[in-house]
Amino acid sequence: MRFVDDLYALYKDQLTGDEDDAVIIVSGVLQELSRAELLELVSQLDRDELFQMVGRYLVDRLREKIDREGTGSPTIPEYGGEVH
Repeated sequence: MRFVDDLYALYKDQLTGDEDDAVIIVSGVLQELSRAELLELVSQLDRDELFQMVGRYLVDRLREKIDREGTGSPTIPEYGGEVH
């Protein structure tokens, strides 16, 4: 994605290799973009990039929901029955 390439070119001399670098840069840039600008970025994604982005977002939200609300009744795999 060209936007990522542009971000890298702009900030590469300030990167330390720490994962937090990417989080800080992306968070800062996204906060400055309007909804229309964000949608324009998304419209530039090819199908695979869009799939990855939406997929990661949904997995992250589902994990948060599971952490917050838990899972259903646990089962014993051999028997398939509920654990009481």
